[in-house]
Amino acid sequence: MATLYVSPHPDDFRSLLALIALEFCPSSRPRTVTEDPPASLNARSRPTLVLGAGEGDAVLSGASAVAWYLASLGKRAGTGAKQESEVRQWMSFAENELTPVSCAVVFPLLGLQHSSRTEMLRVLKVLNQALEPKTFLVGESITLADMAVAAAVLLPFKYALEPSDRKVLTNVTRWFTTCVNQPQFLKVLGKITLSSNGTPAADSSGATANDPPKTEAQLKKEAKKREKLEKFQQKKEMEAKKKTQPPTEKKAKPEKKELGVITYNVPTPAGEKKDVVSPLPDSYSPQYVEAAWYPWWEKEGFFKPEYGRKSISEQNPRGIFMMCIPPPNVTGSLHLGHALTNAIQDCLTRWHRMRGETTLWNPGCDHAGIATQVVVEKKLMRERGMSRHDLGRENFIQEVWKWKNEKGDRIYHQLKKLGSSLDWDRACFTMDTKLSNAVQEAFIRMHEEGVIYRSKRLVNWSCSLNSAISDIEVDKRELTGRTLLPVPGYKDKVEFGVLVSFAYKVDGSDEEVIVATTRIETMLGDTAVAVHPADPRYQHLKGKMVLHPFCDRKMPIVCDDFVDINFGTGAVKITPAHDHNDYEVGERHNLAFINIMDENGLLINVPPPFLGMKRFEARKAVLQALKDRGQFKEIKDNPMVVPVCSRSKDIVEPLLKPQWYVNCRDMGKQAADVVREGQLKIIPDHHLKTWFSWMDNIRDWCISRQLWWGHRIPAYFITVNDPSVKPGEDMDGHYWVSGRSEEEAREKAAQRFNVSADKVTLRQDEDVLDTWFSSGIFPFSIFGWPNEDLNVFYPGTLLETGHDILFFWVARMVMMGLKLTGKLPFKEVYLHAVVRDAHGRKMSKSLGNVIDPLDVITGISLEGLHAQLTDSNLDPLEVEKAKQGQKSDYPNGIPECGTDALRFALCAYTSQGRDINLDVNRILGYRHFCNKLWNAVKFAMKTLGDNFVPSEKLCGDESVSDRWILSRLSAAVALCDAGFKAYDFPAITTAIYNFWLYELCDIYLVRSRPALVCRQTLYTCLEVGLRLLSPLMPFVTEELYQRLPRRRPQSDPPQHHEEIDRDMEFIMTVVKTIRSLRADYNLTKTRADCYLQCIDSATVSLVQKYSLQIQTLSYSQAIIPLTANQPVPEGCAVAIASDRCTVNLMLKGLIDVEKEVAKLMTKKGDLEKQMEKLREKMAKNDYKEKVPVKVQEQDAEKLRQSQTELEKVKEAMENFRKMI
Repeated sequence: MATLYVSPHPDDFRSLLALIALEFCPSSRPRTVTEDPPASLNARSRPTLVLGAGEGDAVLSGASAVAWYLASLGKRAGTGAKQESEVRQWMSFAENELTPVSCAVVFPLLGLQHSSRTEMLRVLKVLNQALEPKTFLVGESITLADMAVAAAVLLPFKYALEPSDRKVLTNVTRWFTTCVNQPQFLKVLGKITLSSNGTPAADSSGATANDPPKTEAQLKKEAKKREKLEKFQQKKEMEAKKKTQPPTEKKAKPEKKELGVITYNVPTPAGEKKDVVSPLPDSYSPQYVEAAWYPWWEKEGFFKPEYGRKSISEQNPRGIFMMCIPPPNVTGSLHLGHALTNAIQDCLTRWHRMRGETTLWNPGCDHAGIATQVVVEKKLMRERGMSRHDLGRENFIQEVWKWKNEKGDRIYHQLKKLGSSLDWDRACFTMDTKLSNAVQEAFIRMHEEGVIYRSKRLVNWSCSLNSAISDIEVDKRELTGRTLLPVPGYKDKVEFGVLVSFAYKVDGSDEEVIVATTRIETMLGDTAVAVHPADPRYQHLKGKMVLHPFCDRKMPIVCDDFVDINFGTGAVKITPAHDHNDYEVGERHNLAFINIMDENGLLINVPPPFLGMKRFEARKAVLQALKDRGQFKEIKDNPMVVPVCSRSKDIVEPLLKPQWYVNCRDMGKQAADVVREGQLKIIPDHHLKTWFSWMDNIRDWCISRQLWWGHRIPAYFITVNDPSVKPGEDMDGHYWVSGRSEEEAREKAAQRFNVSADKVTLRQDEDVLDTWFSSGIFPFSIFGWPNEDLNVFYPGTLLETGHDILFFWVARMVMMGLKLTGKLPFKEVYLHAVVRDAHGRKMSKSLGNVIDPLDVITGISLEGLHAQLTDSNLDPLEVEKAKQGQKSDYPNGIPECGTDALRFALCAYTSQGRDINLDVNRILGYRHFCNKLWNAVKFAMKTLGDNFVPSEKLCGDESVSDRWILSRLSAAVALCDAGFKAYDFPAITTAIYNFWLYELCDIYLVRSRPALVCRQTLYTCLEVGLRLLSPLMPFVTEELYQRLPRRRPQSDPPQHHEEIDRDMEFIMTVVKTIRSLRADYNLTKTRADCYLQCIDSATVSLVQKYSLQIQTLSYSQAIIPLTANQPVPEGCAVAIASDRCTVNLMLKGLIDVEKEVAKLMTKKGDLEKQMEKLREKMAKNDYKEKVPVKVQEQDAEKLRQSQTELEKVKEAMENFRKMI
């Protein structure tokens, strides 16, 4: 027999590694000895493994060799050459990188070496990064790699890593905790206590030469401490000795596994089917259930529309379902909005697929122009100290592609974690060649038709990004008054939320006109003052001029209806080049448009000293100059909305820029008409008002972005080297031409100006297209438009997304689909609600309420949540505020809920409203539902037995209970079918939840325990019930369904019987009444006779028919039906079940009546005292003024509950007295 020699020391991590590997071995294990190997073996150190009984047999010495041998026996050294190499790599990492730094840090605590914490943390951060997307180091289960690395970090976790270190190393801590809680690790290591402060232990005396002498009390305290430490060490040695002793004959108790740490440990190559022969674990565990299924689904091609078909072009009588994903940003990571979107879309996709339709859910990713450029620019500056301008456009774009290829598919991995059944072979990226060609074609066609044109107008400008941004990228920051805000590029915060009033002098008069503004620096660009034509205060000033105090400029006083007579002085300064309303006034009155700001936010076209100033420095300078000239009037708080760039956090400026625009008037009308005519359906219909408001009043769409990353606009400015052609201006559309290539554009230009091509010089526009432009053609660009046939999957069936992008994305897809293909891109639009936190607040990093769905799936500690904030870009003050929010909402962190519970919860929340207030505790409740489901199926499978074979049809002579549960199953199927068709997800989740929990588990399975159950009925409920739940909870249903035997599809599924449902509803009312009476009289274990007095003979017959069910479900001794005329025996407690039946529960002889009355008297007294105190509190004079309304409501509710309880107590006492 082989012998393993190990050290008895509890912290010898080399021996511990061998012992852990030994635990994963099959039954024929080496014996374990805690002593040195014989000298004749020439073994260098422990652990040593002798592979035989004699001295001449093979000897393996050292932790790596021994552990590799033992792990190989247990099939834990990796499957295949690739995994084996990875395991060896991690073992080398553990031995050469981790072990030296671990010892270097931990041994100084014992006074042996100098510490090297910095080096240890550096190595652990490498491990932390490697573990970010993984549960285990190699593959989907524990391998020798995990054992070796966990053994190497054991000492730091026990003695050196402080809680603050563990916060930073969230992935390592999660992985280490998962490993050491595995049964095999627990058997060797016991329960690991993590270091609390990482400080070295004191020496035996606890004093140094320079310390003052210790008092007698201090010495006694230290002596006690040493005694405790010695006892603890002895206990650890005894535990280590016990572990190495051979097991006794006494049967060991099965180890209780904690929820959340049960993992699937059967080696399964990626893509192979999961083991469904081994017994199911005792309880549901997401880690166990979710392992290995997704790669198998992918490999089998279940998500492809071609699955089970010769050709997708072949007609499918069941129809086609096609939906494209709202493409997430390539820079993004999952948030709960994505999780909600994908939970809904995957449910719908799986349901349509199960109905036999040709189903395609097409994945894709958006290039996210601004977001991606910002990420890569920051990376460049951080790592190489370079800007994009240092690199140049072409090299910078190469850097972005490099980043995309390294990091860009992260969100795809996260979507797979959610179980999303997307056809990954069709995944598209909006910058792929196929989609880029479609974008180019769309621009050229619309430009040639005149729908796209060039114009100089006001745009949302970010000075930090040097680009125009779309409305959705502008956050509206609401201020209640004076507020100092941080602005990029400014050392000090800038003042907002104030209204500055100043006076303009009227030309040729002593009069002045007082105006007010929140942006005083823009007065340098004023070109008029506007008043209302009906305002009597300014009638005499019509046609007169005012003088600009700093510019040599006279400005007209114009009359315009847009002015509000009642606001301020009724006079408004007009800055046409820097305000959207003023722009329109300037257009109407033909005013001068003076641009006073360049792309960087520096002042231009203004006199000194303001020339060249930064815009918000000019704000202070202008204010001071007005004061110096005596034209400043006042400054006061003013509630306002400040536009902030969501990407750069810069204050957005309206700026005049030449840009490309899409004329949306006709397309908007067409988009409104298709909805009015019913060709396109928007669900829920309360969004129709928004749709029509936008489409009927649509403005032209600015599609230029001053970026490098994106689809470069295929438009060229023409210069003709011919004296007969005058030079053109940028704003003249006649001098712009679009083309698929520069050669094509040159030919077009030559034809337009009737010159030879060699006389034409072209300059391509530097700008790129708005990201929403490529998103707008996404439904058909993914299929290769205009070069490929769209007949199979275009138009799509459905577009599902959040209502917040109804205009930005949905409307543009409809407009561009109709414009470029002549068809709607989809037939229906379903808009889900926006996710908010449990308090109804918008998800915000600064509030600490942004939840990563993967944290809900895998669980995270409060420290882990705090660590995420520390790693973010939040201001330190906001970090503290966010930490308080997290501590309030998640005092114990977020428990592991699993993917299925998260998906089910999100669907259950999806009422057809505008907002979802998501409470993580409710998600945890659905994890408990998974456990109930798990236990129910395990129990039912045990009832079915190993040799059960489902018949093709039900037997036909089912009992009344069988017919009832089959009827309820049929009703649940009908409700789910109707719910999916109506996008009523709460109706679906309620129907499934009620069937499994309240009907199958609480009634049918409870009833089946004492009686002989119809196994065919039970199997039908399991098989259909799991298929019904599968679209919402794909992992747990797959795990359970794969363990059921198969039945051929039934031609006659169970039918819904309303009469049986009505009868059972009555029976359950009776059962609940009996249960309520039993609870009132504390009959927890005692069975009592129950007399049911019925109003007529039909009810008596019904009670007799279901007497066994009533008896079982109500835990009664016997059920005795009585007619209305039959007397009820004395000594019964009475309760009315319905107008047809009264319940009489026999208590006489079962309880000590006098004792119960005495108990109730005490309870009555306690309740009366409690109520008296509450009444006194509420009667105080200042109660309503001083006590918060919420507390007042709680007090009133307590009083009401106490009153109800008191009445019940009095009623029970009266009933008991009747029995005496």
